[in-house]
Amino acid sequence: MDNKTLSIVSYITIIGWLISFVLGKEKPDSFLKYHLKQSLGAAILSLILPVILGILISVTHLGILGVIGLLPLVLMIIGAINAANEVEKPLPLIGKIVEDKFSFIG
Repeated sequence: MDNKTLSIVSYITIIGWLISFVLGKEKPDSFLKYHLKQSLGAAILSLILPVILGILISVTHLGILGVIGLLPLVLMIIGAINAANEVEKPLPLIGKIVEDKFSFIG
């Protein structure tokens, strides 16, 4: 697979990220590394956000907060579109935060 395809696949759940990370080690470039970092940030958010929302909903009894749980899905779709268009554009809300994190990626 080429790096553009691996960048798109990295946004498809954590399994897609692992596949892209392992296969991308052979010939990584800055484009793939950038999208690996962005997609890992979105995946981590998808693990943390339900816990935070669960606490907020149980305390405030505002079930409408559950809609915020769709945020990681929206971010992953935006990231996959950016990767398909070969653009290194940070994801909304979390993109700038994760750009300089995850040094093990490169």
